[in-house]
Amino acid sequence: MFTLPEFFVLSFLIGLTGALVPGPTLVATINESLKSGWTAGPRVTSGHIAIELAIAIAVIFGISAVLSEYTSEIAVAGGAVLVIFGLMNILSSRNIKIGRSGSVQPGTAPFLAGIITSATNPYFWIWWLTTGAGFLLEGLKGGIIFAAAFMIGHWFSDLGWFTFVSAGVSKGKNVMPERMYRGIIFACGIFLIGFGLWFISGTLG
Repeated sequence: MFTLPEFFVLSFLIGLTGALVPGPTLVATINESLKSGWTAGPRVTSGHIAIELAIAIAVIFGISAVLSEYTSEIAVAGGAVLVIFGLMNILSSRNIKIGRSGSVQPGTAPFLAGIITSATNPYFWIWWLTTGAGFLLEGLKGGIIFAAAFMIGHWFSDLGWFTFVSAGVSKGKNVMPERMYRGIIFACGIFLIGFGLWFISGTLG
């Protein structure tokens, strides 16, 4: 059995396997960072953490065994929602303008974006129904403090990565031409559509 510090570090590294994979939450972080600055990263992450906390509670009480029977349905539904949000991104990219101060109007809610992009990401559910649930249950063997260490270590990896991304993106927005910004939003929409269709085809194929 790992010591508590070892389990925390291991949890941080395992969390990176989910955080570093390109996905809709990364797209949301880039989008919101261009609109509201580096704080978008922590705020998107807070929405991501909120849904992960609910999943952790579900795993602890054994609900993961039930959810695992509906992985295909979750993938199809999640993929469809991502396609819809991708289309919305593409449509909005035509009219988005960057104000003189570098902010974007109108603003959005990064916390809600973190929740939506996590909940509709099939990879997110697959990761939690396998790697995440497995390590959380392993931590519970050492007591609730080990389970908490797993979650905190995992959240530190998410917070660190998405804050790094938002800080880098927001620092460059003040010198970014409006046309380039619209191109990024458009590309994010294409990515979301492709990501959603890929999961749908993989599930139904």
